[in-house]
Amino acid sequence: MTNGDFPATRLRRLRRSPWSRAMVAETRISPADLIWPIFVRDGTDIAEPIATMPGVFRHSVDRLPALMREAQALGIPAIALFPYTQPERRTEGGEEAHNPDNLVCRALRAMRDTGANVGLLTDVALDPYTSHGHDGLVDGEGYVLNDVTVDVLVGQALNQARAGADIVAPSDMMDGRVAAIRSALEADGFHDTQIMAYSAKYASGFYGPFRDAVGAGGYLKGDKKTYQMDPANGREALREVALDIAEGADSVMVKPGLPYLDIVARVAERFDVPVFAYCVSGEYAMVEAAAAAGMLDREKVVLELLTAFRRAGASGVLTYHAPLAARLLNG
Repeated sequence: MTNGDFPATRLRRLRRSPWSRAMVAETRISPADLIWPIFVRDGTDIAEPIATMPGVFRHSVDRLPALMREAQALGIPAIALFPYTQPERRTEGGEEAHNPDNLVCRALRAMRDTGANVGLLTDVALDPYTSHGHDGLVDGEGYVLNDVTVDVLVGQALNQARAGADIVAPSDMMDGRVAAIRSALEADGFHDTQIMAYSAKYASGFYGPFRDAVGAGGYLKGDKKTYQMDPANGREALREVALDIAEGADSVMVKPGLPYLDIVARVAERFDVPVFAYCVSGEYAMVEAAAAAGMLDREKVVLELLTAFRRAGASGVLTYHAPLAARLLNG
């Protein structure tokens, strides 16, 4: 028994003063808990606003070293890169994903050259490169094919590792891709390259602004329900995570974040690996729209959301609010 009767027990005693609240806080957040997703595009000295994500930009490669140094100064440990591929480079088979001079590879080299102590994470999926907007190769009826897609993803992951990625993050939700990527990385000498598996990625309505940001929204034919998870399912997420860990994932991810905090908590409780959550574009856009309308305090809400992720058991959070949150946390 931990509680006595009132008035012997007054839980408000611990809440009375800021120092006391700080002393007994069960959950703490810091810039080290954040990963900063950044969009990259072709061109020179460009910071192109994304209409559906106010305050977020598509940056040309030459601007990325400055962002790398900014992340280091703020104490943000890692940046995740996502490319906006030009329409003429999109094909049925997503061949641009294997180009050693594609946007992501050029971005990795430019950022690595800064010498900044910041990790670089890359997305392993074909939707930024395909003319149909799907994460894999499709048959004549538009169905995404699993095994041939895995072969292409392996080449994409190796391409990114060779360009300097510290973490490759397969987000495609194909069966067996973690084992295939891990085997290929080992065979190619990339023993220390991490795999952060998007293990529980749901077929969500919260991805719309992201698809605008990478230019995939207008290309998508059909939906992604045959490979991304059904939002109704929770136990299935635990099976997905278990499989990815067994195949060699160093960490796992739940995506989206806030609507799936229960999944974050269940995964963190069940498995002894780092669990990350992605506070996705739709979640970011909702906060920004409400703040712009004067409906809520942006800074207060951003820190509250991040605290919720950590309280649920997340080791870290991918969030477009990472620079803002880091500045607030740094005081």
